Amino acid sequence: MKVLTTSMLLLTLISTVLLGQANTEEKNTTKSKTIFVTGGAFDQVYIKYVAGLTGKPNPKICYIATATGDNPAIIARWYSQCEDLPVRAYFLRTFINSSTTPKSFEDIIMSMDAIIVSGGNTLNMLAIWKAHGIDTLLRNAYNQGIILAGASAGSLCWFTGGSTDSRPKELTIVEGLRFLNFSHSPHYLKETRRRPLFQQLIQSGKLQAGYACDDMAGLLFIDGVMSKSVTMNADNKNYFVSIKDGKIIEELLPAEIIQ
Repeated sequence: MKVLTTSMLLLTLISTVLLGQANTEEKNTTKSKTIFVTGGAFDQVYIKYVAGLTGKPNPKICYIATATGDNPAIIARWYSQCEDLPVRAYFLRTFINSSTTPKSFEDIIMSMDAIIVSGGNTLNMLAIWKAHGIDTLLRNAYNQGIILAGASAGSLCWFTGGSTDSRPKELTIVEGLRFLNFSHSPHYLKETRRRPLFQQLIQSGKLQAGYACDDMAGLLFIDGVMSKSVTMNADNKNYFVSIKDGKIIEELLPAEIIQ
């Protein structure tokens, strides 16, 4: 039978303590996966809110406006909105040619503290992202703790699906990236078509239960769970829409007013 000496016991104790510290440090460095969405009208108030979510005094925030076709007016507006804010503003162009683009999409996306996605044509945006592999890069960014955010198309894209005006004539269903395991409706009460259609699609089983946001109202998700409801005023609201015993349940989510 082996007998442990005092030195051996001390060495064992030190190793155990150090291993425990290493495991604790590893757990503490695990970053939360964060998504902030709004029904529409993404402005300085929300940019400032997203900047605050990074926990950094001067975060790098990249705007992606693929859904607008990289509209120059949208790009100019983005930089104008950021002028008076404590952020470093960037823009990811997806309508490019390689000779004028020295950095890859991965170089840009993975170097950011937050990503904000514009409104526009959700269907076209997702198709272009998939062709370029941007959908995968955004998933990697999300998993590494980079804040994801957006309004309208930029909110719908993160969910399992919802209704979109991306196709001619009428609102239709579009599948999202499934970062959040719920359906979604932006512009919930602004456009009178959205609310009844969203409820109808959930009741029929074509969409799963999900979250709806008015313009100027938003929801914060941490690790896939809704953690906070916010709004710019008392008139714009957020909801959770589900079905119980065959009937639609529309739950108003109390919101904190941010300015």
